[in-house]
Amino acid sequence: MAHAMDLAIRGGLVVDGAGAEAFKADVGIAAGRIVEVGEVVGRARDEIDARGQVVTPGFVDIHTHYDGQVTWENRLVPSSYHGVTTVVMGNCGVGFAPCRPDQHEMLIGLMEGVEDIPHPVLVEGLPWTWETYPQYLDLLASRHYDMDVCAYIPHAPVRVYVMGQRGADREPATVEELQQMARIVREAVEAGAMGVSTSRTFFHRSSDGKSTPSFAAAEDELRALALALKECGKGAMQLITDFDDPDRTLALLRRMVERSGRPLSVSLLEGGYGPMTLRWREVLDWAAESTSAGLPIKAQVLSRAIGVMLGHELTLNTFYTCESYVKLAGLPFAERIRLLGLPEVKARILAESADPNPTIVLGRLAREFEHMFILGDPPDYEQPFDQSIAARAERAGVTPEELVYDLMLERDGKNNLYVTLCNYEHGSLDSSLAMMRHPGAVLGLGDGGAHCGTICDGSYPTFMLTHWVRDRTRGERLPLPQVVKWLSQDTARAVGLLDRGRIAAGYKADLNVIDLDHLRLHAPEAVYDLPAGGRRLVQRADGYAATIVGGSIVHRCGVPTGALPGRLVRGPQSAATD
Repeated sequence: MAHAMDLAIRGGLVVDGAGAEAFKADVGIAAGRIVEVGEVVGRARDEIDARGQVVTPGFVDIHTHYDGQVTWENRLVPSSYHGVTTVVMGNCGVGFAPCRPDQHEMLIGLMEGVEDIPHPVLVEGLPWTWETYPQYLDLLASRHYDMDVCAYIPHAPVRVYVMGQRGADREPATVEELQQMARIVREAVEAGAMGVSTSRTFFHRSSDGKSTPSFAAAEDELRALALALKECGKGAMQLITDFDDPDRTLALLRRMVERSGRPLSVSLLEGGYGPMTLRWREVLDWAAESTSAGLPIKAQVLSRAIGVMLGHELTLNTFYTCESYVKLAGLPFAERIRLLGLPEVKARILAESADPNPTIVLGRLAREFEHMFILGDPPDYEQPFDQSIAARAERAGVTPEELVYDLMLERDGKNNLYVTLCNYEHGSLDSSLAMMRHPGAVLGLGDGGAHCGTICDGSYPTFMLTHWVRDRTRGERLPLPQVVKWLSQDTARAVGLLDRGRIAAGYKADLNVIDLDHLRLHAPEAVYDLPAGGRRLVQRADGYAATIVGGSIVHRCGVPTGALPGRLVRGPQSAATD
């Protein structure tokens, strides 16, 4: 069938997102949809020569926190550097809508604490032109982006909106309050929310150190949210929990899915940080068994360690609570680094105690030297423990603190270190491999838009293609078709986006053209491009010849074209048709 083509991608190796073996073909695009895969006859208005390159669907990242960024910015960095063409935000029960005018500061403090987005950035950046969740979506619908955006309605703002300070203080909700919460969720889903998210983890705390409002929500409250989705007949649930009582928690989650009939995904990690991380295999088996029984449940997993960056430009470093270091923290960066280089300053700081800041849950990682590494550029995310700071210091005959002090002064004070939090308990990524391969798992947890000064895992799609497909030396690699399927079709289907994630006629024309041989992930770096001059970690990549959203090229060779075809996606999308 002949079509008036807007774009033709010629001669690439197509990896279709369904897991099939790669095949050489052209891809023809018209009116934002894929219309032909095979031999595309005739010229298009624009053409890409993809010979020698891989053509994939655009990647769908189902776990991000761009809730604030989408209100002031059009380019969703760092995700847009890594072939992502659709993001789902509003995860973990935190966000900025609904919100009464007198609750702005409360939600800013919650997002600052849980997701490490600086207070001044949110104060200056958020326009607060909404109160209700439908009004928030209407604002997003009026804006243009370099990718499509989707959003859950987050539990914590709903609770605070209905209950006020009692909600923030985690008091039990009354029957009337539960009814109000359910009504708000129904209105949000009918307006285009992808579903509802919540958090029940000790690690999620506001900037004042208090647990997130949803932390201790009773089962009847969770059930009210789930049944609101059932009444709508659409939407998914996303949750993070500590699994502190695993059997009871798994039973509760299963009841939510049984009673609502709606899909659920739950965050999952490996390590020594509680029952969730110790019993991860059990959780995956439970998810797979539940799905086989007709209860759609997935565990969201990450393809590498949850890694925290440490450095003088960042939220944390080994000396961030030392008295003499704190006194220098407010100085201009260059002056601070100059003073830190003085022998007497070094001696004084090394002699001081460094108790973690209790309001920063990750603060204790600043001295976990056995799990701390020189990441390098290109970054090496799978180093043996004999390359840790502890091991290096022992071989050099110095203390780990001395070694870290000197290392962080390199590169004019911009040298950052990397400490693994989860998924690296045994010194390799074999646990991540086991998680990804499990039928109960789906890729997620990149947290793009969050953890501005601590974590930079939104680059995981590029890491999947470089480390797991091409470069890994410490164990098995993965086939390219499988990895692309995990990044596109599987993630899209997990949240009900059935119109994307595949290269086939009728699907949305979101694609990547990738020079796989030259694909390269750079080390994370601090940039100062947020409102109020705020700092965030970003991670760039080489090798993306083109990223295409809705048939428009948004990046060529890693450089933005200026095109902003991305829009708000209102709710789940129906399957593609030719």
